[in-house]
Amino acid sequence: MNVTRRDVFGSALGLAVTMSPLARVSTSTAIALADPQDGSAAAVPRDRLLAAANATKQELKTVLYQAQSEVTPVAEPSAFLRWKMKTVGSVKALSSRLIKSGDTVYVDFGRHLVGYLSFQLDVVGRNVDSPARLRLTFGEVPGDVAEPLYPSKGDLPASWLPDEVVNLDPLPRSFRMDRRHAFRYLRIDVMAMSQQYSLRLSKIEAQTVSSAVREPTPLSPEYGPLAREIDRAAIQTLHDCMQTVFEDGPRRDQRLWTGDLRLEALSNSVTFRNFDLVRHCLYLLAAFPQDDGMLTADVYEKPAPKRAGDVISDYALLYTAIVREYLDATGDLATCRDLWPTVTRQFEIAATHVNPEGLYVDPKTAWIFIDWEPALQRDASMQGVIVFSLRHAAYLAGKLGDRQRQAAYQATIEKMCAAARAHFYDGKLNLFVSGPERQISWSSQAWLSLAGMLPAKETASVLRTATTHRDILMPGTPYGYHYIVEAMVTSGLNEEAENVIAAYWGGMVQRGADTFWEAYNPSNSTASPYGDVHLNSFCHGWSATPTYFFRKHGLGKSEIFGR
Repeated sequence: MNVTRRDVFGSALGLAVTMSPLARVSTSTAIALADPQDGSAAAVPRDRLLAAANATKQELKTVLYQAQSEVTPVAEPSAFLRWKMKTVGSVKALSSRLIKSGDTVYVDFGRHLVGYLSFQLDVVGRNVDSPARLRLTFGEVPGDVAEPLYPSKGDLPASWLPDEVVNLDPLPRSFRMDRRHAFRYLRIDVMAMSQQYSLRLSKIEAQTVSSAVREPTPLSPEYGPLAREIDRAAIQTLHDCMQTVFEDGPRRDQRLWTGDLRLEALSNSVTFRNFDLVRHCLYLLAAFPQDDGMLTADVYEKPAPKRAGDVISDYALLYTAIVREYLDATGDLATCRDLWPTVTRQFEIAATHVNPEGLYVDPKTAWIFIDWEPALQRDASMQGVIVFSLRHAAYLAGKLGDRQRQAAYQATIEKMCAAARAHFYDGKLNLFVSGPERQISWSSQAWLSLAGMLPAKETASVLRTATTHRDILMPGTPYGYHYIVEAMVTSGLNEEAENVIAAYWGGMVQRGADTFWEAYNPSNSTASPYGDVHLNSFCHGWSATPTYFFRKHGLGKSEIFGR
């Protein structure tokens, strides 16, 4: 999924951006809780952490939306999404049409929704002597309903594909889907029914759900129109991912993941400001670590909270950044005290994999994610993640009065930075390299820059050099691109950061995105981490952060976003 530098970094670099609409802990009994006086640890049952999570359990706001129009998909080989939707009539006109076995109907709700479909089925005919069997296919993008879903080519279970088969009787009747879906488009195939009657379809509606109850103020006119359009899509993405937890995506997985949570929490801090939801998620993660105290990457919430089996080393460490950023946004030191032992345990575990020189050595016992790009060499990035997270931990230690850990973390930071400069920095190239082949990737540049491996002026120079390197390996997802932008902003390269946002997230908007996608490769519309684009989520929480950069850092006002 490589993308050239020219594809990504905007008009300033050659892309024309056009405008358009280690002691083991038994977690079965207790885990550590910070003493409110000195930051030390005391045992606490898991049920206390769950009680703290339950205290901020979310009630979902519901809004009823009606289908807007009847449409039909039209193949568009030159279009990025491969299809366009053509309006063929009104929903009101559809309700007067008779539908028989073998017929297919497509409707458009006009915007991305997360919720529960309902409709009314009436009948005309001599006898209703069989059920009506319908296939309902839910589409976030046109290809979901226009292209065949089976046989699935993906690595994930085909049960995640967005379709349902229902047998409906007696008729006439109203129908409400029990299972929640994420969609804009709906395809209804009449698979089988008696020839003695026909159907009339009406009241096609969706009851949407979200824990986002505060409407963010729109961006002012000083932001360019492309920035405002990107911001709108980012806010809708976040809104639809805010359920009883910050879900990674409301279409697939539908659960809390630590890496997604950090980026969603940043976006939430400048938009919906539902900090109870952040706190709820932090406590849930703290309540379900692995047996050695390492955080799981995700948590199952239903039918009852439980830990998942996924362990991702970089996600476990980034939990610290979420806690620190939550403190910055709320001033809630009491919650940080509760979570402090969970934070410190992540570094105790990571420390066992740092060699005497100060380099992280992958033990191959857990997944290092960083990004979905399969060719990525991750050792430099992981070194950066540890130091980045340690800097947040040292800050928290100072706020909590844990001077011993604060000093220890600072010493470790200095040692690991020195090792990184010696091992990963190529002074001749003025770039960071990674792996035995000294790979040059944007992930390495971003993470070692965010970690502060070099002084600020030198870091900015590295990032500028990276923007001109034609063979640099690009990330495969908006998650990876977020950290490029964050590194640039942290280093004072706002213009370069705007180029990335305008070209990458602006590219999605210009190619039809209502909400931002889990994976986006500008040169390959069917790219998927799972082997089948129909398993991709087209509303994914880790993609919502342009709104954070616009509202927190003032990006989006330059001419690249139009006037």
